[in-house]
Order: sequence, then structure tokens, then C-alpha cells
Amino acid sequence: MDTAVALVRSYLQTNGFFTVTEYPILESIGLTTRNVTDVDVLALRFPGAGGFGSESPTGGLRIEPDLELDLSESQIEFIIGEVKEGAAEMNKAARDPAVVAAVLCRFGAMESEVEDELVKELIETGVAFHPAGIRLRQLVFATKPPTDRRYAYRWMDIGHIAEWMTDQVRQHWDQIKTVQSKDPALSFLLLFEKARRGES
Repeated sequence: MDTAVALVRSYLQTNGFFTVTEYPILESIGLTTRNVTDVDVLALRFPGAGGFGSESPTGGLRIEPDLELDLSESQIEFIIGEVKEGAAEMNKAARDPAVVAAVLCRFGAMESEVEDELVKELIETGVAFHPAGIRLRQLVFATKPPTDRRYAYRWMDIGHIAEWMTDQVRQHWDQIKTVQSKDPALSFLLLFEKARRGES
């Protein structure tokens, strides 16, 4: 997995999202199937997940979600994310109505009229609202802002994400140091903090 994708995945999971990374979009033409594109990250979050001051049923750590994500506490959140080590530019395939429709249909059946309307709105504005109470967003996670000022999607700075994750590890070190993580990004942050503190 790409290092930047791993960091974004860990960040979204820490903020209460279920994630899928490098999700393939396939196209069938006759007997031939080809990979049209890979969506870097898909993320789904239920209201209240990850924190907002609530207590964990097990008494474990609950982290307040990052305000920069602008999360809704009344709607399910679904993010179609692109990860870039450079300018926040959405891939051409990610702006293709057929690709966006394929992603949405993979995670929930929709009537064709609703699907067409949601896909159009999502591509044109970067956000759409499903009648079932789901906010759909296209986000680009990148190290630099977009070069095209006419972009419709929202972008987030990977530098901010790295700082936020580092801050969470430091603030909650007494609880989080016991985590045995297989997540490559989180494992690196835990090792970095342990080394910084000189702990074994």
C-alpha cells in the first residue's frame, strides 16, 4: 500500500470511519474485463462514531474527531477519496459519471433516477445527499493545493493529517502505547513517539 494512502486510511479510521483502500473499478466489454481505475480510499462513518465526548462501552479510549473533516452528527458519511503526493488534483476517472456510479452502486442499490442525480451533483459540487440520510463527498488528500481554482471538490492537507495524528498519539500516550497495531502508518507513529520518549 502507498505510504500516503496508509496515513490517510489510519487518519480516517481514527476518526471513526470504516475504510476500503485501492478499490478496483472494472469494466466488462464482451468477454474482456479491464481495470478502469483504483479508488484510493472509500470511507463510511455512522453518526457519533469515534468520539464527541462519549464514553466507550469498554472504558477504552475515545478520540474527538478532527474538526477539519467537518463531520455531521446527524447523517451517515460516505467519502470517495483521492490521495496525492503533490497538488490536490482529482483523477479524470474519478470525475467519470460511470466510475462514480459504479462506486455508489457497489455499496448500495439505488433507483436509476436517484443514482443519476446524485452522481451529477457529486461531480459538479463535491457533495451530494442521499434520500436515506447519507452525505456523499469527494475529497482529495494532498500535500499541495489544487492548481486549478475551478475545482468543485474539497481537499485536505496531508501535512495537517500527519500533525493531527502525531498530536493524538502524544496526548493519549498512556492509553495508546499499549496498542499492538498492524497498521503501517499508526505503527510508525507509535514507534516514533516511543523513541522520542526513550521508552522500551
